[in-house]
Amino acid sequence: MDTRHNTAPGAPGSPSTWTSGAKTGLGKALNAASEVTFTLSKGILNEIYFPREDTACTKECGFAVADGRGFYSLEKGDSSHMEKMFRPGIPAYRIKNTHPRYTLLKEIVTDPYRDTLLQRVRFTATDGICRPYVYLIPHIYNQGMANTGWVADYKGVPMLFASNDGITLALACSTGWRKRTVGYAGASDGLTDLARHTTLTATYDRTEPGSIVLCGEPAGNGNFVLAIGFGVTESEAGNQAWSSILDGFSIARDRYIEEWEEYQKRLLRKRKSEERRGRLFKESAAVLRMNESKRFPGGIIASPAVPWGDARGDKDGIGYHLVWPRDLVESSWGFLALRSNEDCLRILNYLVSTQDVDGKWSQNMWLQGQSKDHGIQMDQVALPILLMDSCYHARILDRERFERYCDCLVRAVSFLVRKGPYTGQDRWEQQAGLSPFTLATEIAGLLAAAFLLERLGRKGPAAYLRETADYWTAQIDEWTYVRDTSTSARCGVEGYYIRINPYYAPAQSVRDRIVTVRHHPGGEGDIPVGDLVCVDALALVRFGLRAADDPRILNTVKVIDDLLKVETPVGPCWKRFVKDAYGEDTQGRPYVDTGLGRPWPLLTGERAHYEIAAGNFKGARELMKTMEQFAWNGLFPEQIWDAEPLPEMGLYPGRYTGSAMPLTWTHAEYVKLGASLGEKQVFDMPLHTRKRYLEQQTASRLHVWRFDRQSSPVPADRSVLRVEVNTAALVRWTADGWATSRETSTRDSGLGIHYADLAFTPGTPAVTFTFYWRDSDRWEGRDFTVPIG
Repeated sequence: MDTRHNTAPGAPGSPSTWTSGAKTGLGKALNAASEVTFTLSKGILNEIYFPREDTACTKECGFAVADGRGFYSLEKGDSSHMEKMFRPGIPAYRIKNTHPRYTLLKEIVTDPYRDTLLQRVRFTATDGICRPYVYLIPHIYNQGMANTGWVADYKGVPMLFASNDGITLALACSTGWRKRTVGYAGASDGLTDLARHTTLTATYDRTEPGSIVLCGEPAGNGNFVLAIGFGVTESEAGNQAWSSILDGFSIARDRYIEEWEEYQKRLLRKRKSEERRGRLFKESAAVLRMNESKRFPGGIIASPAVPWGDARGDKDGIGYHLVWPRDLVESSWGFLALRSNEDCLRILNYLVSTQDVDGKWSQNMWLQGQSKDHGIQMDQVALPILLMDSCYHARILDRERFERYCDCLVRAVSFLVRKGPYTGQDRWEQQAGLSPFTLATEIAGLLAAAFLLERLGRKGPAAYLRETADYWTAQIDEWTYVRDTSTSARCGVEGYYIRINPYYAPAQSVRDRIVTVRHHPGGEGDIPVGDLVCVDALALVRFGLRAADDPRILNTVKVIDDLLKVETPVGPCWKRFVKDAYGEDTQGRPYVDTGLGRPWPLLTGERAHYEIAAGNFKGARELMKTMEQFAWNGLFPEQIWDAEPLPEMGLYPGRYTGSAMPLTWTHAEYVKLGASLGEKQVFDMPLHTRKRYLEQQTASRLHVWRFDRQSSPVPADRSVLRVEVNTAALVRWTADGWATSRETSTRDSGLGIHYADLAFTPGTPAVTFTFYWRDSDRWEGRDFTVPIG
């Protein structure tokens, strides 16, 4: 008997969490009429995103099975799962969940013409007794504790609804419902009722805001279509769901597949026949395309996942469905490798539109460009400049558009020269300092900006940028190369590039100072600067600053392999850096605040690119095959498990962890690797660095002094001390202890820096100087001395 009550008891319900970050399926219609994206894992739906790719509306939607006689089962945990795309690169899914007492067959797509997700379901009970109960846990607008639920009819069609913050979803069944209820999680919801009684004993019409569950028993014989429709109001959501059911599942599925097939065909037609395509080329192209926003073209989220979401609630961070400019540029180069120039241009346009007024980009941001976190990552300022340069050389940036983007270019490179090369966060968003990866991107960005500004007739700023790039390049070893450490002795090398130097001082002089790596309890993250090894030094080769066979690089590769390389059952993978603590702990428990860093398949791709730069194409192909083995259902994870198997935790060597899957950046790296193997050179190596430093071997004659970096002496091989300040000044200086003096006026770089070049003769022991500030009509009142050699 359906005993219906009004409002469910037990508000606000049990504290909500997300679900695992490891998605085994990702789907989305290409048609602009549909704004729904879905994810899968453990044989069920996870987050469904609407109306934007950064806005989750559900935690999960699956089935409970019960017989009313004491048997209760959840398909996600109690059945074995077989899940696959209809065809490679066509993200429509077939799922078979098998239990000794039942089988669930599902087909899942979105309606290309509506904001509806559709599941065609066939349920079979081996004993003829068990019944399926669908449940849906709303997390509307990325919130699990603020959802309202109710039972109602749309035009006489029975449905279940949930709403929060202006978004409503409707759950409808093609055969109607035997029972339906809404309740508070862990108190009055249908799953709790079923677990206790193996049937629905009480049904409720409404919940107030809280952690809630929608639950219903489909009518009929086990064959039905479920529709989850979205809209602003109950009527909009109900209309979307019911219209899709009336139109027919097969119609929606066939349209969905047809549009994806045409997209994949277009990509294949653009590829040169002699270029190599990896086995997961189509799947990777699909992931790149699905993670791009429809409402904000060119905006691509890092991943449709909350890493270790099953241990995270509303207040524990939103996860990866945000835009990181670094990941976005990497994705754009993936599109360039696909020969999909229009996609790449949309990304560039998006970046120009979301640049902050001071010239930087946010650490990460919502799709409309609003900042989420506010760390300063200088590689995320440099990389958009490199993308503009890539678009220019690919001839997809016409003169009119280029001129519209000029202000963005000037603001970005001005930020670089004013604030760089020191970064507030490295690319792993943890440490501040001078990082090989960040330095490589910044130097490449300076040269790219110089080239582009010269095209606009701005030769003065272009010359200043090249000279600055040369100086930063000349300083790379002083800032980031160490010798005679305990690590060098252990690995049998004379020196190597470190992960980061927190000081504007020679790395060798600060190698024994302690830096603290994040995500460790107490002082467990403390380590000497000189022992902090990272894979990032390979960026010096990737971005054209060092040759692959440079002895310093070869030394560093050996150290990286000794300390960070992990052999898995399917091939090698690398951890990010020594003392990385971002990953499951030794027992496989989800990362919350501390853990143990695991290997990243992305880094196998980066290592393969190093091998290509070294001419080892066979080794690179093998690494590409290894990378493919790390994928699951065509999706690349952020991290893989590298310890003994823990079946109870779902962790197996060489397979995904609970971090994030798919990681968009990794799919872009894989696509670029295919292009690099086809062209037999690193696909995204910047032209300007390669020519200037690898071919021409340009050196710097400058040493730069600023108020924020005064301590470093001028190396003996330099002949000019460049003094940089923020405003116009007269520099009075001497090279002989004020026996004689000269005056040099600063020049305006046109980029927010004023500079004066003080040329001295060989043998000069020191240069001493002071300033007369023109704007304030005053002398500095103190001297500054820089030793030579």
